[in-house]
Amino acid sequence: MSAPTETAYWITATPPTPNGDLHIGHLAGPYLAGDVLRRYLAAEGTGTVRYTTGLDDHQSYVPVRGLNDGGRKGEEVADGYGASIESVWHRSGADFDAIVRPRRDVGYQSAVQEFFQRLFDTGHIVARTKPLPYCAGCERWLYEAYLKGDCPHCGSGSNGNACEPCGRPNDCADLVDPVCTACGAAAELRDCERLYFPLAPWEEQLDAFWQDVDMPPHLRALCERMRAEGLPEIAVSHPSEWGVPVPVAGFTEQRIYVWFEMAPGYLLEWRGCGETGPAPAPVQFFGFDNGYFHAVLFPAAFRAYDPSIALPEAFVVNEFYRLEGLKFSTSRRHAIWAHEELARTGADVLRYHVLSDRPNGRQTSFSSAALEISRARLADRWDGWLGRLLTAVAEDTGGTVPAEAPQGPAWERLRARLTETVGQLREAYGIGGYDARRAIALLDEVVASAEDFGYVNGFENERPAGAAAYRAALAAQLAVAAALSAWAAPALPFGSARLAELLGLPAVRRVDASALTPMAPGAPVAAWPGAVFSG
Repeated sequence: MSAPTETAYWITATPPTPNGDLHIGHLAGPYLAGDVLRRYLAAEGTGTVRYTTGLDDHQSYVPVRGLNDGGRKGEEVADGYGASIESVWHRSGADFDAIVRPRRDVGYQSAVQEFFQRLFDTGHIVARTKPLPYCAGCERWLYEAYLKGDCPHCGSGSNGNACEPCGRPNDCADLVDPVCTACGAAAELRDCERLYFPLAPWEEQLDAFWQDVDMPPHLRALCERMRAEGLPEIAVSHPSEWGVPVPVAGFTEQRIYVWFEMAPGYLLEWRGCGETGPAPAPVQFFGFDNGYFHAVLFPAAFRAYDPSIALPEAFVVNEFYRLEGLKFSTSRRHAIWAHEELARTGADVLRYHVLSDRPNGRQTSFSSAALEISRARLADRWDGWLGRLLTAVAEDTGGTVPAEAPQGPAWERLRARLTETVGQLREAYGIGGYDARRAIALLDEVVASAEDFGYVNGFENERPAGAAAYRAALAAQLAVAAALSAWAAPALPFGSARLAELLGLPAVRRVDASALTPMAPGAPVAAWPGAVFSG
């Protein structure tokens, strides 16, 4: 009899553009949220888990940032900020199994070009001559970051090719009042032959995919609205010197549209993990402004390239995270930079705050005052309870788990309540019901319940014959602390690992009711170090 096949899980987070440092909005969006799911699934031990991303080097925002910085080369911009981004991921605990680096990874360009060429050869990419904005003063064709105007769909200010507020694509020439971002001059429209990927032929397959994939109503509404109005043709090449050269004869001076490049880029992320087999259906984390690419463009491109490619099983989508009422923006330099905040704030504190404030289904807004409230909650409630508990264990039982086992109606009620809570926590951590905000709220409930139990049962020590009941209550709280070190680990990995070490437990355990098992009597418990989660 053959051994059962191990489940493979693949989680992706949208590659960021290295035109600046990562800001808090990025962390509140896909990167930490995806890491939470990765850690949860890995602790389950039911299969291989891979978490991947990349660096979006070929975004036009990279060379535009160089122009705005006094003429720096795009390569310098991408390399400098790329290194900073990777450092922030590491410091914040967002641990990736593969990070694709487009300009440095051997075989990247040829793989992207092969993907593009196959779609052209099979007739899925076609040549079209259409108007494209042009700046006579800068002698440059305008697209994406080089262009701004008003979105033809919602009227908001937009760059070329896609509108962040409404998430809809545009064809650059249909922007209202288009201007060159470099010099501010009004753009003129000139005919330009480019390569296009028509979406309409994939309408039925896309609709079938949308019925299967788990995605939020906001993104589903975008997909259905685009279908109702007629799926457009998407320009997948632009006249430019930055990016992957188009391999098609007659268009080799153009570059592949960077968002179309990302489709094969995702496939390369899976291979970057050392995997040689077909990729499983991924769970993809991204912001709503990237929704059309993931839910419409990429699935259609994959169907055109190879119908056997597994399309995503779930989209986990965040809305905009705001700062002082405006969207965090690297290009506009409206941000609190993650590397600076990590120098002031512990990684767990920052993770706790942005996960609890995650813009899930609504836009939320960061403030330093709210971050301080989160820091105080971890210090006063979480570490306050743990500090009192470990100090009491040191004083009353010499730093070992009491001989008395947890018992009595109060313990049974607490255990039943926490068993129910961890069931809800598993749902909030899991793929189907993923909700980082809910997970943090449930962890707060665990701590609050244990803290209340500790205060109430602390009075047992004032009864003449209450010493044994008091020590049993300490053992009960140690059981909750042990459970917390497992249950909080996906969200707050650093403090959870410190707590597990203090209790002499493995750092990685399943998030389930078994973690609430009372610790062995006489097992050593380390002295309170002063801070675990708030340090």
